[in-house]
Amino acid sequence: MRINVRKERRTADATRLAGGTLACPRCDAPVALSGPVAPADPLACPYCAHSGAVRDFLSLAAPSRPARVEVRVVGLRR
Repeated sequence: MRINVRKERRTADATRLAGGTLACPRCDAPVALSGPVAPADPLACPYCAHSGAVRDFLSLAAPSRPARVEVRVVGLRR
């Protein structure tokens, strides 16, 4: 009896960099996203209306709180 073994390699368009929390830097309310965003994209707190860039709302410090997000690195498409 012969068993064929095949290795499969998959490449992804994005690589996981870190996990963190997305919360307002002013009032600490969690902020939800509707899809992928860039660090420089604008974002506003739904509770106190504080606005800034996504990177201002992101914390990579442990422990992460309920509004968890994944930080991924995505290559540019040419």
